[in-house]
Amino acid sequence: MSRINTLDYSLLFSRMDGTALQPWRDALPQMIEKNFNAGRWGDIPRWLSCLEKLPLIEVGDIQLNADTVSFAEKKILPEDTQVQLESALRGLHPWRKGPFNIFGIQIDTEWRSDWKWQRLQQHIAPLAGKTVLDVGCGSGYHCWRMKGAGADLVIGIDPTPLFVAQYWALQHFLQNDSVFVVPAACEDLPQDMQAFDTVFSMGVLYHRRAPMDHLLELKKLLKPGGQLVLETLVIAGDENTVLVPGERYGRMGNVWFIPSVAALTRWLGKMRFRDIKVVDVCTTTIKEQRSTDWMKFQSLQDFLDPNDSSKTVEGYPAPMRAVITAQC
Repeated sequence: MSRINTLDYSLLFSRMDGTALQPWRDALPQMIEKNFNAGRWGDIPRWLSCLEKLPLIEVGDIQLNADTVSFAEKKILPEDTQVQLESALRGLHPWRKGPFNIFGIQIDTEWRSDWKWQRLQQHIAPLAGKTVLDVGCGSGYHCWRMKGAGADLVIGIDPTPLFVAQYWALQHFLQNDSVFVVPAACEDLPQDMQAFDTVFSMGVLYHRRAPMDHLLELKKLLKPGGQLVLETLVIAGDENTVLVPGERYGRMGNVWFIPSVAALTRWLGKMRFRDIKVVDVCTTTIKEQRSTDWMKFQSLQDFLDPNDSSKTVEGYPAPMRAVITAQC
């Protein structure tokens, strides 16, 4: 196999050719060019420069099925190579989803995304040999875990080019022809593809102005009988309880609706999902989401009431998250 170069999606295109993904494959080159555009994102040249500075290193042991996605070098790296590598990786700050260990460099991300994976991995349909979509995947941490669980093809989508660049930093070394992160949002995908065995939407629903529409979009991407894995903010309450925050929730300006678990279950039923199961509900702690040396901006501790950690700084209930699975 020839080397996969940065932003070279030709292998993904070939994987999509002649499959149920063909409608998306036809539109994807223009979509990538539009969404990964230096005219829209002024930092893209800097991020690409960081990727260009990554040294070529032969990879030894690869761990995709462990809490830390990691890979080791075949030979001990010279000190100047190690310095060059870390400098390039730090140039892609902030790292939000992980953790990763890249040739001994531990990237301690804002989120302990492995904790989320631990909460859901026993409840998802087997991924071996499956085609999987991860909506709002960030740097692709969970995409690599899905591959580690045996998926045949994993496509992550995220509209933020920095996170796509972080994926390419790993792909620069891993050269994996089964995992891809594409600069796109869910609404960019063709409707009614029915192409994926499993669709993950984690940490996305509350950012959507029309959450019912998002659930319907996800349903139309699934093959008949496919599984949705949904993770989102929830609040306590009955099936009629939905929080509509004011200008901000936890200092986030793009939080529109936070339903109770019962309300969310009703929403899924209304969209004609079946076999709906609530597999986890937990409060997010400052040990799971926090500032680190690889994400130096404010994090959860700064978003909570300093005198009452059960509330956000705006006075709303502190973040609680649920994982729900459902069948198409």
